[in-house]
Amino acid sequence: MLHYALVFLVIAIIAAVLGFGGIAGTSAWIAQILFVVFLILAIVSFLKKKT
Repeated sequence: MLHYALVFLVIAIIAAVLGFGGIAGTSAWIAQILFVVFLILAIVSFLKKKT
């Protein structure tokens, strides 16, 4: 999950440098969503192992 977030972040950065604002914005939004999902799953996994 984190891998895909980083891939979309790199795509967003490259697209922004090249001037593709729509693609950059969409890729950044997807990366943000995937990172939040990763954090939630990591926290749930950590709390589940504690019990």
